[in-house]
Amino acid sequence: MTTAEAYDAVVLAGGSARRLGGADKPGLPVGGLPMLDRVLTGCARAGRTVVVGPERATVRPVRWVREQPPGGGPVAAIAAALPQIGAATVLLLAADLPFFDAATAARLCAAVTPEVAAAVLVDADGREQPLAAAYRTDALRAALDQLPEPSGLPLRRLVGGLPTRQLPDREGAATDCDTWDALDHARARADRSASGG
Repeated sequence: MTTAEAYDAVVLAGGSARRLGGADKPGLPVGGLPMLDRVLTGCARAGRTVVVGPERATVRPVRWVREQPPGGGPVAAIAAALPQIGAATVLLLAADLPFFDAATAARLCAAVTPEVAAAVLVDADGREQPLAAAYRTDALRAALDQLPEPSGLPLRRLVGGLPTRQLPDREGAATDCDTWDALDHARARADRSASGG
């Protein structure tokens, strides 16, 4: 990879999955693979991948960290991961994005510039998906330094003020699986894709 293409990745794989009854969301399969492994495959070109959450077997080697306290939320998770990041650009990804792929990773990272601190996928309803996004690492660190104790803070407190480029999510790469219905739809989509439908 060229310097412009190089990136690291942070995957948030903690949380309580309340809307899924406390199920192990990253381990739930879609298309025969746990969702976490599908995300790790999508960001496989990352120079370094840090997963925040309980350690488990994964499709490729990653670095593991835990947010403090465990369950402290996305800002605490990012705070735990950033010291492990060396690239100038970092992908921030949720662990429940079964259709995130390498083309989307490259598209997001290419949209980050000295003037644009964040490139964020926007879904069909016009909602930004800050955990399907690329960020300038220095901008994230500076924003984090301006916050109080990160545990329990909403993600918008960290990234809401960054100069952001919105990218339409035409391929549904930011489709997440926060509910059983969403998981069922993702599994059906994966099955259609596998059968050429």
